[in-house]
Amino acid sequence: AGDGDCGHTHARAARAIQEWVRGRPPPAAPARLLSALAELLLEKMGGSSGVLYGLFLTAAARPLQDRSDLLTWADAMDAGIEAMQRGVRYGGAAPGDRTMLDSLCAAAQALHALRSPGADLLTVLASAVESAEAAAEATRHMEAGAGRASYISSSQLLQPDPGAVAAAAVLRAVLEGLRG
Repeated sequence: AGDGDCGHTHARAARAIQEWVRGRPPPAAPARLLSALAELLLEKMGGSSGVLYGLFLTAAARPLQDRSDLLTWADAMDAGIEAMQRGVRYGGAAPGDRTMLDSLCAAAQALHALRSPGADLLTVLASAVESAEAAAEATRHMEAGAGRASYISSSQLLQPDPGAVAAAAVLRAVLEGLRG
């Protein structure tokens, strides 16, 4: 929104994750990993982004408790988005509202290809990241319907939504991590 808060909270989250990983190996089980990340972000990230990521990761962990096949990862993404949208104080946004949900929902749509027989994880994830990045860029021309930007005159919103850009960057980092 132009005040640097989104960047500061994401940088704080990145430092907390780096410190956490240096201190001990992250849980190998996907559900436990996402739950641990949710707790860490809720505690260390701060701001509405920390709460939203916490809601997302907590809900995304649930489908992965018993299974972690590709189909379940797509379900986990959908569960996370649904939790963000219905979050008590911070929810209520929808795609097109110029928020991080624009990126996440675009990625989720692309991840539905994981439900196809023979889907290749890295190919589908690369498509999801590209979709998220395009959706983040598209927020540049949207009217803000939720979040901090909704309190700012649209004439001052000349850049893509910082939360949407950050969410796409997180997904890009996951893809690069899996490729490495």
